[in-house]
Amino acid sequence: MKEIDWDDFEQVELRVGTVISVEEFPEARRPAYKLQVDFGGDIGIKKSSAQLTHLYSVEDLQGRQVVAVTNFPPKQIGPFMSECLVTGFYRDDGSVVLAVPDKEVANGAKLG
Repeated sequence: MKEIDWDDFEQVELRVGTVISVEEFPEARRPAYKLQVDFGGDIGIKKSSAQLTHLYSVEDLQGRQVVAVTNFPPKQIGPFMSECLVTGFYRDDGSVVLAVPDKEVANGAKLG
């Protein structure tokens, strides 16, 4: 594993946001949802493609707070432009468990 220093870590914008919209994404190569996540006034709403369909329903995700990297460049995923990376942990079966705050925090709060 490559070590990084504090300056490297500070460059990653890990922010909390609330999922405000969830849609099926049938065009994705792997099963995924199209999310809109509200990161508050300074960052606003960003879109993300998230491979969460194995463990989460649309209803599970709606209104849930998530942790995402908000300073990656946009990435084209099929017909969809993803603007942030919602974080999670892979299980042995390939499913993803969301990384989430265990208490509610303000949208846009930075991990650090």
